[in-house]
Amino acid sequence: MAISTSFIHFFSFSSKSCSSSSSSSFSLSSSLEPIKTTNQHNFVIRNHHRFNGRLVTNCCSSTEMGAINDPFDFRQTQISSMAPFGVTMNEAGMSKPSYKWRRVLLKVSGEALAGDNKQNIDPKITMAIAREVAAVTRLGIEVALVVGGGNIFRGASWAGSSGLDRSSADYIGMLATVMNAIFLQATMESIGIPTRVQTAFRMSEVAEPYIRRRAVRHLEKGRVVIFAAGTGNPFFTTDTAAALRCAEINAEVVLKATNVDGVYDEDPSCNPNARLLDTLTYQEVTSKDLSVMDMTAITLCQENNIPVVVFNLNKPGNISRAIKGETVGTLIGAHGIRELQ
Repeated sequence: MAISTSFIHFFSFSSKSCSSSSSSSFSLSSSLEPIKTTNQHNFVIRNHHRFNGRLVTNCCSSTEMGAINDPFDFRQTQISSMAPFGVTMNEAGMSKPSYKWRRVLLKVSGEALAGDNKQNIDPKITMAIAREVAAVTRLGIEVALVVGGGNIFRGASWAGSSGLDRSSADYIGMLATVMNAIFLQATMESIGIPTRVQTAFRMSEVAEPYIRRRAVRHLEKGRVVIFAAGTGNPFFTTDTAAALRCAEINAEVVLKATNVDGVYDEDPSCNPNARLLDTLTYQEVTSKDLSVMDMTAITLCQENNIPVVVFNLNKPGNISRAIKGETVGTLIGAHGIRELQ
């Protein structure tokens, strides 16, 4: 079977390059003349390669197939590289991230932002949050936040006071979460973290409206997105907003930052011997009526198989440890056990 000249582009091999007694090296020619051989073996095209923008075609005889090493076969090149920061190598030599989750939703309660309660917002707390979030975003982890407003105004506590109905009180509480979100945004951007605030109802002068696809795009670009104003509806807590936003943006976990180390079997303020629980199931939270999150939030997490990690915000390093999936606080999930890292 002869090979047509139209099949060879811009070069041909010398008569010595493909002979049975020659080595695997070859020379390139700009002529389009057909291949000349010293024997009667038919030649077949072995591989086409792109090299420096040119199409390089290597051939060998049917009797020498597999005997000649292709100098342009990049699969034969041994590539060695150092694993980048935040990445480890598994037994098979494949890269494996050192963190457990890639996209997380961090729920920060308003009370936690108050710190020692001397003022509504403690700048030291917001700066600590910003620095730890900055540390994990450099690893490529996408972080979204839902912030509460209990440090400024809690709607459920004020409902009924001075004729204030529950709906109006909850709307005031939603405005409080926007105030906290703007403060957090300013703190994060002061240390170079690109941040966007999205609110559940329109406040175009100070924040973007919540648009799910836009929020996901911000995360993909490495920006931190802060969701404010809860769900935009009264009678729903910011815990429910955290579970809802987590499901909407396809985040892998809800990280609930509080003022306690996790979930206890009893109230630690009343019983100093209360035991910290390492893991819980959704059913245990609802059946024991544990005050972790409201029932709507827990049910939403259960239906969407979203794990919840409850941990102490005030311990340095806890935020980054929780975001990277390390053992911290209490893990609430379907099976009540921590997965192997």
